[in-house]
Amino acid sequence: MTDASTPYSRARRHALLAGLALATTGCAPLRTSGPLPQERVRATAPFPMPDISVPDFSASRRFPITDFGADQGDQQKTSAAIAQAIAAAHAAGSGVVVVPQGVWPTACIHLKSNVNLHVAKGATLLFSERPQDYLPAVMTSWEGLGCYNYSPLVYAFECSNVAITGEGTLKARLDVWRAWYARPKPHMDALVALYHMAAKGVPVAERRMATGEANLRPHFVQFNRCRNVLVEDVRIIDSPFWVLHPYLCRDVVIRRVQVRAHGHNNDGVDPEMSQNVLVENCVFDQGDDAISVKSGRDQDAWRINVPSRNIIMRNCRVKNGHQLMAIGSELSGGVENVLVENCHFDNAGSGARSTINNILFVKTNERRGGYVKNIHVSNVSATRIAGGVLSVETDVLYQWRDLVPTYERRLTPIEGLHVSNVTVGEAAFVCRIQGEAGMPVKDVSLRGVAVAKVLESPVKTENVQGFIHAA
Repeated sequence: MTDASTPYSRARRHALLAGLALATTGCAPLRTSGPLPQERVRATAPFPMPDISVPDFSASRRFPITDFGADQGDQQKTSAAIAQAIAAAHAAGSGVVVVPQGVWPTACIHLKSNVNLHVAKGATLLFSERPQDYLPAVMTSWEGLGCYNYSPLVYAFECSNVAITGEGTLKARLDVWRAWYARPKPHMDALVALYHMAAKGVPVAERRMATGEANLRPHFVQFNRCRNVLVEDVRIIDSPFWVLHPYLCRDVVIRRVQVRAHGHNNDGVDPEMSQNVLVENCVFDQGDDAISVKSGRDQDAWRINVPSRNIIMRNCRVKNGHQLMAIGSELSGGVENVLVENCHFDNAGSGARSTINNILFVKTNERRGGYVKNIHVSNVSATRIAGGVLSVETDVLYQWRDLVPTYERRLTPIEGLHVSNVTVGEAAFVCRIQGEAGMPVKDVSLRGVAVAKVLESPVKTENVQGFIHAA
């Protein structure tokens, strides 16, 4: 018989007591008798911005992973302990799963509703580099196309009231993912196959990408079809793919988070087909865009038909990256009501390349459709940028131009791009807009934009209607 004081016995007791409490009147642990309290976060914007509700775990019971057998020298035991602690917290109605000080090796972590994964100060969750540790495959996406692929390192599917908090670190080991950055031919062949399956409406359940040498790298953190999401105070280092990916989510707050990831496709935050999102007081040191707002790709997104809407980035510092704020190119569901304010790029990143391209970059192509409207950038400063304050390109296809055909041509209406009170030390240009002759970009304004040194022609516009550039 196992001694009742062992961690595994305590884990079983936690689960048993939680289950009994749920079934017994008057014996429920905290938060089973009513809904989890909510914090309502307000943000003002030049568009109607609803309050955002995120979970308040301050009175919830705590579930240390050490009570469930976590072992800093054993990934298998630690992974199992985290899963058991999450299950117990969920069964209790709500709970805080605590990762204490130390380095804890783990495979993928799957969150549940009403659970806060709290990585304490001095704690590091060190994620395995082995692809087999992220199987079985889960319903996810890859560059805007739905599929079954390797599990994100941290994954929440159809959850409500879910959080990652604490002053600790989530770090990805890159031993294998770094090799996958190269995107060899078998990988590109897999992406071509996925493109054709999506265009032809093959069910997502049949798009199995975690096979052979497809090598579709997983996201670091994906909240998939979730509501009331909070990510707070943690530091995230390195990533196989996109770092923070709210996908088909509603009510998301990401605050005081530090991200340093310089691998391929290492965007900081990618809100996709998500609504009511606030990213504030964060620091980004990226190998790709700091924030890239997306809304799905081509036929897949047209079928889902959910726009990204009401997204605010404020009080953030960007040390390195491709763009401070990108829109697209996966924007087929539409993007509207975006605000960037009080943000600064200071050219102080840890990567070899420490110059951002553009402050606001809108990119699309003839296959995307969707729309972009009501985008605002205000009170932003930068030291030196390789591109400009505003750039719009409507023919961005990268390698896809020759890899796959255009099944259906749909242009992207773009209107209402407003930039004000921006100061830059040096830039290649101030504004460059390449619109489509058949669908001009409309209603663009730049007010109070000052660039001390401009290396090329300051303003170039093509197929634009309603352009204002005022001091």
